[in-house]
Amino acid sequence: MFGGGSGGRGYDRALTVFSPEGRLFQVEYALEAVRRGTIAIAVKSQNDVCICAQIKIPSKLMDANSIDKIFQVDDHIGVAIAGLHADSRALINYARVQAQSFRLTYDEPVRLNLLAKSIADMAQQYSQFGGIRPFGCALFFIGIDASGPQIFTTSPSGIYRSFKAYALGSGEAAAREYLIENYKDGLTFEEIIELALKTLRESVEEDLTKENVRLAYIKKDEQFHMASKEEIEALLAKLE
Repeated sequence: MFGGGSGGRGYDRALTVFSPEGRLFQVEYALEAVRRGTIAIAVKSQNDVCICAQIKIPSKLMDANSIDKIFQVDDHIGVAIAGLHADSRALINYARVQAQSFRLTYDEPVRLNLLAKSIADMAQQYSQFGGIRPFGCALFFIGIDASGPQIFTTSPSGIYRSFKAYALGSGEAAAREYLIENYKDGLTFEEIIELALKTLRESVEEDLTKENVRLAYIKKDEQFHMASKEEIEALLAKLE
């Protein structure tokens, strides 16, 4: 039933069956969908956090404003997506419900680590049962809560992690190397914006414009803010 193919490839038809090497191929394929998505980059400082992302416009006939990459989850949380947009939409809607439910139940905003864990738990369930498939997307959260600025990622495998700066999507390897070389503690708000945009510029093949870049940030004691095209254009003009 599961034989044939080098490396246990015959096991890729069943989600819940491990290959002899201990691999779940359908989960690995879902992770590949994430790596093929357009890139998103997040950077945080001691007080603030930002995220930027590339969008691709597949046709000149398409309205660029209809392509979303970054979304608001709550007043203090935003999220970017990498991978399949339809799968991401389902998880974002779930995250919004969880955030509002927490606020109504406890009369305080949800902590980002709890929200990321909730999404990761849901993703893990979709890697464990037959008759379903893993989510072909990863969520890239930014937020400010009682612990300060936060960056969290979730993956189709059910893993969630926290970072000071990170990149997800096509070109992520080069972006992460650039962040490792250039990130340092003590950055200002202006510097994390600059670092995020420079990392994006180093990771994509096309020139950055106000049409193909999305940017959002959260400053200390302020709510989630999605940058306008005019704001993005001005920030891109400041890059060296």
